[in-house]
Amino acid sequence: MTTRIHPAPPFDPELDAALGMVREMIPPSLLPEMIPALRQMPDDPTLEAQIAAVGAVHEERTIAGFEGGEIVVSIFRRPDQKTPGPGIYHIHGGGMIIGNRFQGVQGFLPFIESHGAVIVSAEYRLAPEFPDPVPVEDCYAGLIWTAEHADELGIDLSRLVVGGASAGGGLSAGVTLMARDRKGPELRASLLIYPMLDDRNDTVSAHQIQGIGVWDKTSNDTGWDALLGDRRHTDAVSIYAAPARATDLSDVPPTFIDVGTAEVFRDEDVAYASGIWAAGGDCELHVWPGGFHGFDGLAPQARLSVAMVEARNAWLARMLDA
Repeated sequence: MTTRIHPAPPFDPELDAALGMVREMIPPSLLPEMIPALRQMPDDPTLEAQIAAVGAVHEERTIAGFEGGEIVVSIFRRPDQKTPGPGIYHIHGGGMIIGNRFQGVQGFLPFIESHGAVIVSAEYRLAPEFPDPVPVEDCYAGLIWTAEHADELGIDLSRLVVGGASAGGGLSAGVTLMARDRKGPELRASLLIYPMLDDRNDTVSAHQIQGIGVWDKTSNDTGWDALLGDRRHTDAVSIYAAPARATDLSDVPPTFIDVGTAEVFRDEDVAYASGIWAAGGDCELHVWPGGFHGFDGLAPQARLSVAMVEARNAWLARMLDA
């Protein structure tokens, strides 16, 4: 039997031009031996200025993680937070293997100024040193801590949102399912930005994106192998580690998913949205033509990036306003 070859979808012309510069920083295929160097990538040097620009301050807390471990959370809020505002619990991306709590939080900072939001961003422990279930359990521990300290933090618990990008989107989906199944904090909404959901990595879009774009099929294998080891591709993988394996997506909060057509996660993200709809749930899905993985952050001035962020922020504002 001949395996059908699926040609890769085209990149948006403006984004395709930007990919030349992106490739100088991030190769399409990430291998395990690259992890140490990737962890040395510098943080955004403008972050503190962005925090100040929205009238916020930044503080750190060390809290209990999974099974006696400790994790750090960063809190971003107004220094004079008196009236409780919405809470945004942020989980960073990085394929389960890289990244930290400062990466991706920038997109939520404007909601401090516009909505009086309080942002809590978790530094969960990374694979392969800390394989599943440590990352998702650390993230859930951070959510529980946030809810338990809502009064102190100035958070209105009726407007608590969990969200993140890439691996952070997958972990946000896993934490959302945990909160549902463990009768944890009642979430107002779940924001899944091109989420990493399926360890099987065998969709059409996974096979299409190989050696091109950002975070290709090989990179995805690197991340999932680090997280799951020998359990990968078996029935021992939980729905909290790989939410695409969930067969029941009922009773999840309103969900937002966005993804590009030219990235590995396209098909699993569309399927996840379909699963929410099939269970009678509320999900807003945006599939951006010609978008590679993370294009909104890597090419923020592109017209498609601007449109993507506007759509996402409009949805989040509706959730926080309600």
